[in-house]
Amino acid sequence: MTRATADVLAEVGRERERQTAKWGVQTLDPPVWLMVLGEEVGEANQAALEHQFPVLDKRAAQDGPRTLDAYRTELLHVAAVAVAAIESLDRQRAGQGTAQP
Repeated sequence: MTRATADVLAEVGRERERQTAKWGVQTLDPPVWLMVLGEEVGEANQAALEHQFPVLDKRAAQDGPRTLDAYRTELLHVAAVAVAAIESLDRQRAGQGTAQP
């Protein structure tokens, strides 16, 4: 593993900690995780699109143009949610929890 990969994975770990502090440990059904993950992917798409085409960014006049930092942040969210979904599945398989509504 490269140092760059280790650094990114550490960031994903910190994002997981932030998510757990905010939402607690979540044990959700796989379709629900896919919806949450899809929402995060949508936010990454939006950040990339608004960076590429600032005219589409409704908040640009107020907040300034979107940067690739916003896109990168959303990708970290995508990765952390994917990890959360795996953790949830592993808990369910180990009998440590049932899916929440």
